[in-house]
Amino acid sequence: MAASDPERPTLSSLGKVGKSSGEIGDVQEPLINGNRGIPETYSVAAAVLPFLFPALGGLLYGYDIGATSCATISIESATLSGVSWYDLSSVQIGLITSGSLYGALIGSVVAFNIADFLGRRRELILASVLYFVGALVTALALDFAVMVVGRFVFGIGIGLAMHAAPMYIAETAPSQIRGQLISLKEFFIVLGMVAGYGIGSLLVEIVGGWRYMYGASTPLAVIMGIGMWWLPSSPRWLLLRAIQGKGNMQELKDNAIYCLRRLRGPVIGVSSPELVNEILEELAFVGEEKPVSFSEIFQGKCLKALTIGAGVVLFQQITGQPSVLYYAASILESAGFSAASDATRVSILLGLLKLIMTGVAVLVVDRVGRRPLLLGGVSGMFVSLFLLGSYYLFLDDVPAAAVVGLLLYVGCYQVSFGPIGWLLISEIFPLRLRGRGLSMAVLVNFGANALVTFAFSPLVELLGSGILFYGFGVITLVSLLFIFFIVPETKGLTLEEIEAKCL
Repeated sequence: MAASDPERPTLSSLGKVGKSSGEIGDVQEPLINGNRGIPETYSVAAAVLPFLFPALGGLLYGYDIGATSCATISIESATLSGVSWYDLSSVQIGLITSGSLYGALIGSVVAFNIADFLGRRRELILASVLYFVGALVTALALDFAVMVVGRFVFGIGIGLAMHAAPMYIAETAPSQIRGQLISLKEFFIVLGMVAGYGIGSLLVEIVGGWRYMYGASTPLAVIMGIGMWWLPSSPRWLLLRAIQGKGNMQELKDNAIYCLRRLRGPVIGVSSPELVNEILEELAFVGEEKPVSFSEIFQGKCLKALTIGAGVVLFQQITGQPSVLYYAASILESAGFSAASDATRVSILLGLLKLIMTGVAVLVVDRVGRRPLLLGGVSGMFVSLFLLGSYYLFLDDVPAAAVVGLLLYVGCYQVSFGPIGWLLISEIFPLRLRGRGLSMAVLVNFGANALVTFAFSPLVELLGSGILFYGFGVITLVSLLFIFFIVPETKGLTLEEIEAKCL
């Protein structure tokens, strides 16, 4: 099965690098409203694997979230932990629960320095090794300290994988389905969470069950590593190195052509050299041949890209997502659901809802666009937070309001901030800034997650649940204004067109 996109806008009418019939005085503009001379053809079968193996990094991240919620129950049990050090303090349990988050923060910082040197493919291979080592060390830990080290190592793998996977998918996916594939990575994260809850609930009654929960990640880490070893490098990363003089131009160009043929399948035919030349011309036109300095990240279009990317993932975390889920069990229990006292079952129930709504986003994101999903979904989140705040302040005798608020929030989040946040940060940064810019956005994401998680209990104590939800509602309203005035529509544009048209 093949698809083509003959009507896609392009910069290809430039002809030679830096030449354009759209010149105005000494200013040259890319002709982004013309028709692409070379249809972007691809084989759907060939496009699957370059998505699947990076997406396993997201699956392992989600699995860790789900499995850890059950593992902490197992390891604290005197009869089921299978260890003598089961009597852990709340701080120690917090280190087990949040150890991977701390590791992910470290991984994001590491990615800032190594991403452009290693490339997307090798960064994902390194992430798979860290996943494997971290899971194995955690599963075989003989004492608490070793277990925490394993959690940190696994977390560094999360930081690298969540940095490199969106980049690799964005740079290798055909423009027509790029949004679907990157949004599908969020689907894999949620799928991993549901799998973690499910496997954890099956193993929680087994002596030493927590070891099996963490050890279950190792086969997937091996598959991810082998898959990424087999996949080719990102052609755009190779061409970036070529125009920046970090290797032999002709060798890197030939390698990019070979990689593009493998990524798109035989249907691309003899057009791959022309496509590579076109990408090279577009990269040179928008100034990608100049290496990015640290100070330049905070200037011009680099600053605009960073504002958009970091802003979206910041609002993704500070609009209450972890806090709303914290109340899920008590909300459903107050509404009379007998299974609600079982936190694992509640988690699986909400996980299935997340899967369904993420699936909806995947199906429509490349037809409807990024902005409509964000604006519609975040508007729904605002309504749901108003309902939840009202329930805890005025409507405590109307539990249906809380249930509707909870389900509406989860559903709207999963068609907006959930998948679209990761999608935007993977495509908004200019190529030469993408490695460093995305690492900063991922750092903001995990940092904001940690901040909201740690501030939640003190804020509930200080303000009360109702006022806190209203506060999240106000932040959600601010995020709507940010999306409306700042976030551009990137649907249907190549990565080079996004840089030329949106920044």
